[in-house]
Amino acid sequence: MDTEFKLSDDFPSVAYDEWRKMVEKDLKGAPFEKKLVTHTFEGVDLQPIYTSRDWPADDDPFGVPGFPNFLRGSTALGSAESGWDLRQEHAHPDIETANRAILADLEGGATSILVRLDTAARRGLDADDERVREFAKCDGISAFHVDDLDAVLREVDVSLVGVALEPGSAFLPAAAQLVALWRRRGTAPDEARGCFNADPLAALASDGGLPIPVDRAMEMLADLTYWTAHQYPHVTAVQVSTASYHHAGATAVQDIAFAMATGIEYLRAMIDSGLEIDRAAQQIEFSMCVGTHQFLSIAKLRAARSLWARVVEACGGTGNDGAMRLHAQVSRRVLTARDPYVNLLRNTVAVFAAGIGGATAITSVPFDAALGLPDGSSRRVARNTLHLLQDESHLNRVVDPAGGSWYMDSLTQELGSEAWSLLQEIERQGGMRVALTNGWVSKQIESAYAPRAKSIATRKEGITGVSEFPNLAEDPVDREEVDVSKVREAAASRLATARADDVQLGALRGSDQRTAAAVEAAVAGASIGQLARAMGFGEQAATIPPLVPRPFAAPYEQLRDASDAWLAEHGQRPRVFLANMGPIAHHTARATFSKNFFESGGFEVLSNDGFAEADAAVAGFGESGASIAVICSSDKLYPEVVPEIAAKLKAAGARTVVLAGHPGDNEDAWRAAGVDRFIFIKCDVLTTLRELLREEGVLQS
Repeated sequence: MDTEFKLSDDFPSVAYDEWRKMVEKDLKGAPFEKKLVTHTFEGVDLQPIYTSRDWPADDDPFGVPGFPNFLRGSTALGSAESGWDLRQEHAHPDIETANRAILADLEGGATSILVRLDTAARRGLDADDERVREFAKCDGISAFHVDDLDAVLREVDVSLVGVALEPGSAFLPAAAQLVALWRRRGTAPDEARGCFNADPLAALASDGGLPIPVDRAMEMLADLTYWTAHQYPHVTAVQVSTASYHHAGATAVQDIAFAMATGIEYLRAMIDSGLEIDRAAQQIEFSMCVGTHQFLSIAKLRAARSLWARVVEACGGTGNDGAMRLHAQVSRRVLTARDPYVNLLRNTVAVFAAGIGGATAITSVPFDAALGLPDGSSRRVARNTLHLLQDESHLNRVVDPAGGSWYMDSLTQELGSEAWSLLQEIERQGGMRVALTNGWVSKQIESAYAPRAKSIATRKEGITGVSEFPNLAEDPVDREEVDVSKVREAAASRLATARADDVQLGALRGSDQRTAAAVEAAVAGASIGQLARAMGFGEQAATIPPLVPRPFAAPYEQLRDASDAWLAEHGQRPRVFLANMGPIAHHTARATFSKNFFESGGFEVLSNDGFAEADAAVAGFGESGASIAVICSSDKLYPEVVPEIAAKLKAAGARTVVLAGHPGDNEDAWRAAGVDRFIFIKCDVLTTLRELLREEGVLQS
């Protein structure tokens, strides 16, 4: 017996052409490109197999981690030594509640905190401003003053814990409040860790406007960056977030291209203000969303790093100047309000992709995020998701585990190539600012989302627990409803005593020392609203149509909401009766298909073990109280069964008779017999459900 086992002895290598020939023989004439090649929304075709043919023979374009082009990682050791930065977001409007949640996250292993300010603060308004009434929701922490921020971060050692802001348009007033807090706590500039996250183009895209002209916002960004670079060595001033584009339906290619184009706009503004390219580039942190297409998400992060290195090099940067700082957060567009516990799996896949893709900071999202404010339990599970992947699976210990995979490296390269081409087109448009304000970006996203919307509508892209395997009997997950008026009254009351009305604010208008002046004013007690007004917020706004988020499950969940309302009012859901004909082997596949089909729209589906005769099925329909009947059987029985049962169901009062299966050449004859609709794989599920719910009176429009 051989003492050495070699797998290759039993499985000799096969040339690609030989493999391809065998596969095409097995396909028996079916096109290879159609059956085995996956066509993505990014315009990248995924092959069924990748080999050394897909690897450049004479060169390695991907380098090694920590060296340009940084595709394989911004640092040589990645997160192998320190682990991933678990940066958890906090947005509860009530300050005390937010503080308790922050402390619980830190005790549970979070390493930094993302503080989302509420809608008013992000627009540069104080809680007692009359314009705040326009906002129905707070959508963030009601913090408007350094005292508020001090309370939010009570008992948090800000010399050890990084604090990142989600400040919206009011990034400079918000940054001043955080610096005022550091000074109050005695945190030395070289001890402070954080991100001011100035990102005016993202605020413009998501809110549909800025309270100041775009040019002035860019001047403020440049001033904040210059000041930060010279005052706080471990703080970044600028963020490039693609969340607005991603949640509106952008593809991975568009995500990367929009990020690069935005980064270029900010680099130009910073360099024009006198900041050197090396300092300017290192003042930017990128934030990208990752979803449940794990390989695509991994490749997106890797490609983004390499393209940013290329951009910085083109701007005159050298060495490590182009090493990207990368924060990844789990995509909200893939999360569902229905069957929300499935989000535990979606979040796990996304956090996995973020870590494998090389993100250094990761935001793990609670499973109930689509339902409102998370509770302590869901926050704990979100934290522990990352801990499990890091501390038990040790995934952070391997630097760029995707490196060397022919598939992953090829996909990374293709995404990067497509994104670079799109970036060049954006530059031809005049840059990201012009492309965003003239509507070009919105049109590109609309065009890219259309095929995905069709795929969701036809259930080609299934959503587990919503469009696939829905559960109408699921127990609702209720989350806290915040009394917005009470929160705002409390915030206004705090401001009345904390806000200093005698602060000198004249230096904030038209000055090249805005940031320094804003910090001194915040230290003296000025609020976000005071600082913003002094900077000219509200005098001349920039407006565009906002990018509207498109959660993938939303179209189906809207139908479920309508069904719930109908149930509450009438005591039962709209019903569908399955006329299952013949033995179980003949009808079970289509009965299962039909059950999922109609339950995804909120219909109660009444099934059975099947009927041998049409009269028995019609009698069952009559007893069901349904007005919609679905004929389910096999292609073998349909020619005999359909003409008789369709006519009898109509005569028995069925308003709509549906046949499960494609009719083929029999469509005209079966319609004549009484069939009104046909449902089958690849049909438009959403349109069918909406029309039937309108006929039932459940939907009014």
